Amino acid sequence: MSPTVPLLMRLSHSALPLGTARFGPFSIDIAAGERIAILGPSGAGKSTLLRLISGEYLTEVGERSLDEMPIQSFTPASLSHRLAVLPQSYPNTFDMPVRLVIELGRLGRASHDGLHEIVNQAAALARADHLLSRTTRNLSGGELARVHLARVFAQFWDVCNGLLLVDEPLAAFDPGLQTELFEKMSIFSRMRNHALVAVLHDVQLALQGFERLLMIKDGKLFADCPASREALPQLERLFGVRFLTHQVDDVLFLHTAGLVGYP
Repeated sequence: MSPTVPLLMRLSHSALPLGTARFGPFSIDIAAGERIAILGPSGAGKSTLLRLISGEYLTEVGERSLDEMPIQSFTPASLSHRLAVLPQSYPNTFDMPVRLVIELGRLGRASHDGLHEIVNQAAALARADHLLSRTTRNLSGGELARVHLARVFAQFWDVCNGLLLVDEPLAAFDPGLQTELFEKMSIFSRMRNHALVAVLHDVQLALQGFERLLMIKDGKLFADCPASREALPQLERLFGVRFLTHQVDDVLFLHTAGLVGYP
């Protein structure tokens, strides 16, 4: 890592109990501005790793630091200026105004100056501005996902060098909306130099839209490598499949060619 790039998060031999097994240990550095995809088979522990990074899970051993300070030393308000999480699912137990849900991203701010405009712009960026007059009742899964994406945008609207953690952020969207919202999330992060760490199932998107891959298998770090053609042998071993590739301009396209060891 270049000494000029701020270190945001460090996991040092961090592990936790997971049933009768042990999850980890993980030693991972995350720098400002990085785009990291977390990949692995179903049940490998991708979402668990994201929760470990976020501080949601207490570690059994090892250390976690944010801005070179123990993550447990942050208050919830101060942590909200440095770390934002977009979970995989969005509980919709209560009927809440959409605008209020997005405003929740601004909790912990000393001043609420410009709150109305920030919410409007965050909603527009997430393609949720047409929902601002509604409540969460009867929203579709895709609509609710856009509202929570807007909440995260609002949280980090005036923050630089933050850590944005997202778990399968595009699963609820159709292909066109997936492409549009991923581009907006990427541009939003680049403009503010946020590190973007995403749990994905889409290997194509991981190679095309990210710079670094964390591969997880059986609760352990299988590989930590650049997102490039050179990662394909490790990806084939990770998923137990063979990939065929072809390249158009600078884009590498993958096709699953069958299970490893089978014709």
